[in-house]
Amino acid sequence: AAPAQLAVVPTANQEAFLASPDPRLAANKRFVYDFWREVFEGHHMELADKYMAESYIQHNPNVPTGRAAFVEFFSRVAKPLPIEPRIKAPLVAMLADGDYVVLSFAREYPEPKEPGKKYTTTWFDMFRLENGKIAEHWDPAVKPAAP
Repeated sequence: AAPAQLAVVPTANQEAFLASPDPRLAANKRFVYDFWREVFEGHHMELADKYMAESYIQHNPNVPTGRAAFVEFFSRVAKPLPIEPRIKAPLVAMLADGDYVVLSFAREYPEPKEPGKKYTTTWFDMFRLENGKIAEHWDPAVKPAAP
C-alpha cells in the first residue's frame, strides 16, 4: 500500500508572498500577481499590452504564442469579470529569482481508482520578464487525449 497523500493547502496570506528585501524581486512578483488577477482571472484582455510583450512566448501546447494570439484565444473563451483584490485560484506559493516568477496552485481532481473521491496536486505557472513585460510562460499542461 502507498502512503496516504496529504492535501495541498493554499495560503491564507497571499500578500506575504509579495514582500521581498530585494525591490526588484518584489516588483516582479507584484507585476505577475497583478497580471494574473487582471488579465488571466479577470479576462481583461484590453490590459494585456500593459503586462505582455508583443513577442510573448507561450509554452502551453494548448494556447498559441504571441500576445495577439493570447488575447484572441482568451477573448473567445471568457468575458471580462470584476478584478478581484487577490488571486482567486488557490495559491500555494510564489517565488521570484531574477526575472523569473513562479506561482503554484492547489488543483483538485477526481480520484480515478475511487469514484466519488478527490485528490489534490500542485500546478505551476512560471513567467520570465524582459524589459518590464512578461516575455515567456511555462506550465505543466499537456494536450488533451483523443476522444
